[in-house]
Amino acid sequence: MELSTSATSETDPRDAKRFYFHATPIRKFMVAFVRGLFVPLMDLQVRGLENFPREGAVIVACNHVTNFDIFPMQFSLPRPIFYMGKEQLFRNRLTDALFRNMGAFPVSRDKKDSWAYNHALKVLAHGQTLGMFPEGTRSRGHGLIVARTGAARLSIQTNSPIVPMAIIGSDKFFRLFPRRTRVTVILLPPILPHPEETAIALTDRVMFSLAAALPPEMRGVYADVPKGFGGVGG
Repeated sequence: MELSTSATSETDPRDAKRFYFHATPIRKFMVAFVRGLFVPLMDLQVRGLENFPREGAVIVACNHVTNFDIFPMQFSLPRPIFYMGKEQLFRNRLTDALFRNMGAFPVSRDKKDSWAYNHALKVLAHGQTLGMFPEGTRSRGHGLIVARTGAARLSIQTNSPIVPMAIIGSDKFFRLFPRRTRVTVILLPPILPHPEETAIALTDRVMFSLAAALPPEMRGVYADVPKGFGGVGG
């Protein structure tokens, strides 16, 4: 999934729909309901919550192994997450309304999507939490793959901190049933862009920091920090 800041002269049909920048009643109910469903399935352990800002714009950058990642991601935070979802999920009228109420907004994976990028900017302008998977797709247990620069570009443009989030164990859901699956969420210290820093450099800092919090077998292409690279964290 690639994002672009370029403007378009054409009217986007998504502009006619209502998107939310707060936790709607439907969202609050659904989060509580789904959290209850996960009680017998997941033993959630959260570390580093003190690193997560209680207010203001923030980008949460998380590793992505399975479709279940969004649940521990949201359950571990005291604030609602607003996030991108593939546009296919919004084609049905009912799921479209539900996902929009849940804080999701559609993004096209087949082309540069300036609308989705601009909507992400609106989320941050409203002082909310933007959840992103920098890898753009699931790694399916093969370790981190090369990240895209969308989160870094948003951070640079808005001077918003990026909080790397490591999720460990979500790929084990249902494998141990009826035993609960231990899922660990680790929130790392916020990372702010340096003056004149490129999106690629900031992406590398975020991903090497994230990889360091994962087990060795999950670090993938970010397993070995290049010699002389001193940009992890900060």
